[in-house]
Amino acid sequence: MRQLKWLLPLAILIAALVGARIIIANKPQAERGAPPVVPVAVEAVRVQPSSFQVVVRAEGTVEPRTQSTLIPQVSGVVRSISPSFRDGGFFEKGDVLVTLDPKDYELAIASAEAQVAQAESALEQELAQAEVVKNDWKLLGKKAPELGLRKPQIAAARAAVLSARAQLERARTDLERTRIRGPYAGQVLEKSVDVGQFVSPGTVLARIYATDYVEIRLPLSPRELEFVDLPQHYRDDAGKPSEAGPAVSVLADIGRRSWRWEGRIVRAEGAIDTSSRQLFVVAQVDDPYGRGPQGRPPLRIGQFVRAEIAGRTLEPAFVLPRGALREGNEVLIVDADSRLERRPVTVAWSDESNMVITEGLAAGEVVNITPLAVASSGTLVSASIDGAPAQRATAPTVGEGAGRP
Repeated sequence: MRQLKWLLPLAILIAALVGARIIIANKPQAERGAPPVVPVAVEAVRVQPSSFQVVVRAEGTVEPRTQSTLIPQVSGVVRSISPSFRDGGFFEKGDVLVTLDPKDYELAIASAEAQVAQAESALEQELAQAEVVKNDWKLLGKKAPELGLRKPQIAAARAAVLSARAQLERARTDLERTRIRGPYAGQVLEKSVDVGQFVSPGTVLARIYATDYVEIRLPLSPRELEFVDLPQHYRDDAGKPSEAGPAVSVLADIGRRSWRWEGRIVRAEGAIDTSSRQLFVVAQVDDPYGRGPQGRPPLRIGQFVRAEIAGRTLEPAFVLPRGALREGNEVLIVDADSRLERRPVTVAWSDESNMVITEGLAAGEVVNITPLAVASSGTLVSASIDGAPAQRATAPTVGEGAGRP
């Protein structure tokens, strides 16, 4: 019994070790394989060639085409001013804006008229005396001498008449200048005088500017100039009609609404700005203060505006969202096997939302427009083309059909 107590546990231990060894020696083998390739869901478009008109965007400030300082040419006390002679008032060409006291100039006209009458009377007397002398010498049968005909005195009298008439014309001009008129149709920017104030030549009455049209200076980079047909002016073009420039739309935000005015590029400045390396072109908008559609407000001087210049038309061109372009001017083509292919392209134009490709694509190709952080050629995708539901793309798993190792 004592030996059995020792042999039985030993036998059980040996049997357990043998069983464990048998189990370990006959363990099942696990199949090895790679997980299935999961296609990347992307959005894509099928491209077709079309025409694309370039729109060049710029910003500028509205400026008057003509701005002047109104200054009197004669002195006097301001007797009256026009109701439109106030800050912001409109006037037409020839309107009397300011009237000076004309009394002194009316007296000057009366004095000049008297001097003219005296000079003309003196001239008539000299002519009459010369006629008498001529008749006397004729009765004597002789030719009258030059001095006898009083030719020097007659010439002096005629000069005195011309001088008196000039003084009269000057007096009339000074009287007319007491009525200060608008040199063009415009608006008063700032009034400086009022009734009762004494003014003299050099006194600033007001600052005014023309309202027939306004101008806007717009900076364009060398890249943008490539796509804008500017009216060119050369030295030998004097007297020739100017070429019509491209159309331009001027936009301004007033309150919560955006308003639009139509204009045209009329010229380019003569030199490139040395600090920005840009060329300023000038847009012209006619009748900026006219009543526009839907209660459009006037286009005011000093207003900041945006401009959209109609550029050249590119064709054939492929228009894609900017997100489709990758570094190095490449796009991702989705081939017939739903795999990506990196393709270099030529981008002729791009703006904040679109890019225009002129080389590197063919009609009917599918281009990925989903931004991908990492994308290499051969990547399997599930593409939703032109908004249609994505087609499931399948591919064999790595190691499929290779069997067990």
